[in-house]
Amino acid sequence: METAIQRRLRCISEHLKPPNTLLNPLRIRCSSDVENPVDGVHGACPVVIGGMVLDIHAKPSVSVNPGTTTPGQIRYVRGGVARNVAECMSKLGSRPFIISVVGNDMAGDSMLEHWKSLGLSIEGIRRCSDIVTPIVSNIFDLGGELSAAVADVEAVEKSLTPDWIWKFKHKISSAPVLMVDGNLGPLALEAACQVAADSRTPVWFEPVSVAKSVRIGSIIKHVAYTSPNEDELIAMANALCSDPGSSPIQGMSKKGSHKSIDSMVCMLKPAIAWLLERGVDMVIVTLGSNGVLLCSREAPDFSRVTAHNARFSSFERELYDLVISNLVSNRQFGNIKSVKSNHRSGVPYLFHFPALPASVVSLTGAGDCLVGGCLSSLCMGLNITSSIAIGIAVAKAAVESQYNIPPGFSICTVADDANRVFCAVKAVEAG
Repeated sequence: METAIQRRLRCISEHLKPPNTLLNPLRIRCSSDVENPVDGVHGACPVVIGGMVLDIHAKPSVSVNPGTTTPGQIRYVRGGVARNVAECMSKLGSRPFIISVVGNDMAGDSMLEHWKSLGLSIEGIRRCSDIVTPIVSNIFDLGGELSAAVADVEAVEKSLTPDWIWKFKHKISSAPVLMVDGNLGPLALEAACQVAADSRTPVWFEPVSVAKSVRIGSIIKHVAYTSPNEDELIAMANALCSDPGSSPIQGMSKKGSHKSIDSMVCMLKPAIAWLLERGVDMVIVTLGSNGVLLCSREAPDFSRVTAHNARFSSFERELYDLVISNLVSNRQFGNIKSVKSNHRSGVPYLFHFPALPASVVSLTGAGDCLVGGCLSSLCMGLNITSSIAIGIAVAKAAVESQYNIPPGFSICTVADDANRVFCAVKAVEAG
């Protein structure tokens, strides 16, 4: 006879089954549409290291009254920053190799089965019988914004060890890029970044949360890209400040308040400057509905692209060609070149990329899709500016889906939305 616990676990497993999705008449990239090209520079796969998590999403249907239950919906969704980023990349034609850990339980079974259904390798996913698959419980407000969350992800720190990461040194060494998320413990972060440094593989650090963003401190010299939100950016900068007598960098007085981009930059530029001075090449600050701020020491290239990947998947090839076509016809370059020629020495380059209007269903997964879109595009050989535009277009698709990662992406829609973003990019005065 089925016990109450077994019945509950069976229900969770049912929630995690892949959805039956009708294909859009447009060209859609789905898990059933996976080919077997080898991605990245000279046949290498991008590597993603971090958490695979069971997300519990609770969204009320009426205003919440503290101290009592509230009617609403509860769903179980496969999540985790690294997992979400890697799945998004796979839906865009890349073949990422993930290094992670799950427990020997039903949630872990579901994670592995889904990963295999995407046609991706599970070689780097460690299975441990002495841990529970990481779980994050998210509570949203009526508008879909995250209100509170509790994360039980200690298994990642406990079992995703330097020794396990070193087993895949050959994967990291040949990767076009390595992304690590802040769920990793300090020793694991250092091990992954050291392998990357030895092979000159660029590192992208995804902070995950304010509390974990400060873990950049031990690996800052290896980080080429990082993608914090405003609060994570401030926390990272303050953690890196070595002068005990200096005043902490202050963040925005109220997150989500209506501020101009110029005023936001004014508040954030001390933190941005601090990260750039410590060696980070590109700081990509996510501003939610206000878009993205690209910050760099050197002028980013808005025109040059290089087809690193001689073996595109059909999805990548079509997206690449559409983006290149839009770049060629884009009249934005004159304005960007004038910014470069008039730029003052020693001042960071700052460019604002607007967000796109969207019919919001859920905001979870949007940031991860932005990073996944950027990484996939970089691996195709697109420059950072085009890659961010694609990332924003992919994030728009994510917020319009009930899943962390949409079941598929329309090539034409992503390319057109990316072009809309790119045409609206503006330089922001940093001095």
